Amino acid sequence: MADIRQVEALASDPDWWRGAVIYQIYPRSFQDANGDGIGDLLGIVERMPYIASLGVDAIWISPFFTSPMKDFGYDVSDYCDVDPMFGSLADFDVLVETAHALGLRVMIDLVLSHTSDQHPWFAESRASRDNPKADWYVWADPKPDGTPPNNWLSIFGGSGWHWDARREQYYLHNFLTSQPDLNFHCEAVQDALLDVARFWLGRGVDGFRLDTINFYTHDAQLRDNPPLPPEERNATIAPSVNPYNHQMHLYSKNQPENLEFLAKFRAVMEEFDSIAAVGEVGDAQRGLEILGDYTTGDQGVHMCYAFEFLAKDKLTAARVAEVLGKVAEVAADGWACWAFSNHDVMRHVTRWGLTPAAQRALVTLIVSLRGSVCLYQGEELGLTEADVALEDLQDPYGIEFWPEYKGRDGCRTPMVWQTDNLHGGFSKVRPWLPVSTDHLHHSVDAQEAMPEALLHHYRRAIAFRKAQPALAKGALEDLSVQGDVLRFRRVYNGVEVFFALNMSEAPGLTDLPAGRWLHIGAELNSAGAGPDGRVHLGPWQPAIAIKA
Repeated sequence: MADIRQVEALASDPDWWRGAVIYQIYPRSFQDANGDGIGDLLGIVERMPYIASLGVDAIWISPFFTSPMKDFGYDVSDYCDVDPMFGSLADFDVLVETAHALGLRVMIDLVLSHTSDQHPWFAESRASRDNPKADWYVWADPKPDGTPPNNWLSIFGGSGWHWDARREQYYLHNFLTSQPDLNFHCEAVQDALLDVARFWLGRGVDGFRLDTINFYTHDAQLRDNPPLPPEERNATIAPSVNPYNHQMHLYSKNQPENLEFLAKFRAVMEEFDSIAAVGEVGDAQRGLEILGDYTTGDQGVHMCYAFEFLAKDKLTAARVAEVLGKVAEVAADGWACWAFSNHDVMRHVTRWGLTPAAQRALVTLIVSLRGSVCLYQGEELGLTEADVALEDLQDPYGIEFWPEYKGRDGCRTPMVWQTDNLHGGFSKVRPWLPVSTDHLHHSVDAQEAMPEALLHHYRRAIAFRKAQPALAKGALEDLSVQGDVLRFRRVYNGVEVFFALNMSEAPGLTDLPAGRWLHIGAELNSAGAGPDGRVHLGPWQPAIAIKA
């Protein structure tokens, strides 16, 4: 348990988010407490001491709201209640109380850009063209030939418009047809969503992860998106087989009015103590620029993450330097939140083909970057992407594009707590997705008993970041690359920390900056200077030093 000073500090540090380490929980797959094969809120409560043992600052819980689960909770039918499969509002209150007692903050995943088509708001909106909520969603007449009003596409494939016979109009859906987009040009919609935020803040949450934050507002004129030249296409946001990649999404998202709503949302957060929000920026071309726009100053959200380090691109020293250099250019006054894995992308151990040494090195890297950090459940165990058979597939995205793209189920399989259990200690019955047999030997219980296991390296890396405020909150300076070695300094309140990482399987070599430097980070396999004054790096070995 956290001591009383740590618990009291939760309410007294409005800057807690800057440099925080946040642990993402996908509730369906974390722990099943009631024996139905699906994770739930009380399961999270049961495992909360484990999360606290990692040393993280906060948890982010993916959606648990009432939902028909067509997109597993990202299609909300009641923003202010818990879906019965996850528990109740009383269970959520227990979760918050337990987390706070352990010194953990609680962030919840708000999906504001769209709802389920089973939400009462949509039921009323689609009933007629003149009811009180008629303009709460994005409705448009067809073209004279009956086709959709423009060329906007859905991330889940096909047109972004779906015909509704009740109104004889199309409605916009950036995702599934069962996820109609809310109309942020309607003030009443904004007010209703701000009240949702107030509801959860009133229940004690410490912040939000805002899903698809750049999708909120659409172009009111419904102008066609221009084509994207083939050489500029990438699969960062959607798989390469998806025609969504063929457009520059100039009008269907990323509208300037988003900033006006975010200012209102920030004002609501300021009504409460020490609240923070992290936004998900889904854009393959301008993600970092939008990150800068949305996090600079005090009118937007506190931090955002883009998809640069969630992409398939091999993570080399040059690539990391390119991304960090771009952030310095377009978001120097903003704040990034870095992640290598989450519930929407292939786990990074598989995506990048990482060796055990590389896995450790990249944890050390991410806790040394300027920005905050999101860790996804199971990555501290080194879990690979699970191979889910077609007959077990649940994700509509994967079902649509199988076999070229197998969807997101492979990163959403249940957490493995025990090796000697058929379902990895997640549930006593068959889970909603099968537990990967390859994961069982990476279980929490197995790694707790192994001092050199990856799990303990994660704990050491997080503790090291907390012990060096320059890593959590400092500026990043003198970014450079020497061959396969990434180099930079972190500077905070007169303290300077030098960081280098050999991002290759071959030995590397680097020099310390001018001045007197003391070797630190031995517990993270950090290399010190040799007799020749230079730092000789093994494959995937870091060098960390503090200026004397």
